[in-house]
Amino acid sequence: MYEAFWSLSGRPFGVGCETELYYPSETHQAALLKLRYAVENRIGAAMLVAESGLGKTLLVRALFEQLGESFQPLVHLRFPWLPAREMVAYLSESVAGDEPIEGPIPFYRQVAYLQEALAANAESGHHAVVVIDEAHVITSNQVMECLRLLLNFETAGRPDWTILLVGQTPLLTAVEERPALDDHLAVKTTLRRLASDETAAYVAHRLRAVGGDRSIFADASVEAIHHASFGIPRRINRLADLAMLVAFAEDEPVVRQEHVESAESELAVHQRELV
Repeated sequence: MYEAFWSLSGRPFGVGCETELYYPSETHQAALLKLRYAVENRIGAAMLVAESGLGKTLLVRALFEQLGESFQPLVHLRFPWLPAREMVAYLSESVAGDEPIEGPIPFYRQVAYLQEALAANAESGHHAVVVIDEAHVITSNQVMECLRLLLNFETAGRPDWTILLVGQTPLLTAVEERPALDDHLAVKTTLRRLASDETAAYVAHRLRAVGGDRSIFADASVEAIHHASFGIPRRINRLADLAMLVAFAEDEPVVRQEHVESAESELAVHQRELV
């Protein structure tokens, strides 16, 4: 709505996960490097942990874009709240790239089908990468044990795939409580919130990505965004987007601190209504 007002090619703080808007902060780049290390060295499993809103999914998309052609298939499971049998069925179909198997088949055949598909993929010179997003919602010991056992699939002594467990902070405790699974995770990394100067750089980066410049936001407004968002990118996006809308509605060429405060108040009211 407000893009033409500031001569922008798109919304800099939209709700999507476009990698064109990815901001390479120190914490995100460090995590991305570790995940690339795990995948490119054919490590069986790794873990990314962060609180909600820090950009885990966007980081996964950036990782996929940076991997070479030998790393396929790339599977991103975003709804892991599945029993072990359905988890294996989903992974089997995703790795093999086939249509879903019709009719019920024994669980052991599903496991064998997955193992065969992974072995064939490895023998063709490829390495599968599976991201299990929102992995903190997995509370079943059976599913966790199933994932651990799936890490045993190897060809010529090397893992047939890399499984990346991605989730919020409870995932770290859940894995540590299962030493047998924890031992498989050779790489672990976390994301932290953005510092004040990083929030300013984040805002400037997102604006540049759509043809804008830092002057759209007054310094005090950026400071107010950082204070209200606690340096969490998702909250930064919500505040900045709504503040731009408020400034646009008032026909103001610069987003000022009062626009951010107005946006913060509106979001707070909306949040209270949801509770």
